[in-house]
Amino acid sequence: MTEQKDIQLASELRIVVGRLIKKLRRQSSTADKLSLTERSTMALLDQHQELLPNELAAMEKITTQSMSQVLSNLQQHGLINRRISEMDKRKAIITLSDQGRTLLYQARNERDEWLNKALNATCTSEEKIQLKKVIGTLTKLVDFD
Repeated sequence: MTEQKDIQLASELRIVVGRLIKKLRRQSSTADKLSLTERSTMALLDQHQELLPNELAAMEKITTQSMSQVLSNLQQHGLINRRISEMDKRKAIITLSDQGRTLLYQARNERDEWLNKALNATCTSEEKIQLKKVIGTLTKLVDFD
């Protein structure tokens, strides 16, 4: 591919992936009440089980003050738990509450159901096989820094 075609491919991919992400975000009425950062923070807590606020801030690439506001809002909604570290009483350990986990999984399920319905309505079996093959390539892009 020439450099111009590479740039065109990058642009087309950016546009279609961006549109798909926006569409998926709209498919969950469950998660509508939360910001993107709040949902992402909950997903990190689900993945890592427990984290410190400064670890969450670093992972989300936001300030500790901003993360403090995110965590305060999540706690007000009963979606996270805070407990004091037994090893260092100055540190709070953050975990996802049962209610938070339920909301996170419900939102994921709503999006998965919509995407499955869209795949079945718009893609042939061969196209689904092509999509399955490209997931590895897309994962490499996501993991690139």
